[in-house]
Amino acid sequence: MAMPTNAHPSQRRAARPAAPPLPPFEALDRTHLRVMEVLTQFDALLAHLDDNGPDAVARASAAEICSFFSGQARQHHADEERFIFPALLAQGDAALTQHVLRLQQDHGWLEEDWLELAPQIEAVATGYSWYDLVTLRHALPVFRALYEEHIALEESLIYPAAKAQQAALQSGASQRTN
Repeated sequence: MAMPTNAHPSQRRAARPAAPPLPPFEALDRTHLRVMEVLTQFDALLAHLDDNGPDAVARASAAEICSFFSGQARQHHADEERFIFPALLAQGDAALTQHVLRLQQDHGWLEEDWLELAPQIEAVATGYSWYDLVTLRHALPVFRALYEEHIALEESLIYPAAKAQQAALQSGASQRTN
């Protein structure tokens, strides 16, 4: 059946299945690498503050750390909550569900930890000396350990499960169109 020539271009095209969404895994993996780099930078900042206080180098480093954990890291968690976790929870696998629930809880704890650390690091970023280096030294290992465990669980179990699920959905969609 021919379409009228005055039809909108989208109406003249043959019907086809929707393209699958681009997998966010590469971006998520890059963010995990960046988390580890910024945590190392955080360690270096604390050592630098010992000898130099909030000098220009410390201020620049603290500003980068604040920007990352207040921006890209938060967005990373939101992306996981939106794109990765719901489909895994919908599978109904009890063990997988427990892992996803743990990761969601981690997101809350990481946010709480950051909200406690942020004012101290923001003080350094703006050149104030009222930050508490002892508090930062106690808090950073806890923050780092939670991130390391969180990333390890995502990369060893959650991302592979999500990738397998996505591949199965794409395979099923391509089989239905053939």
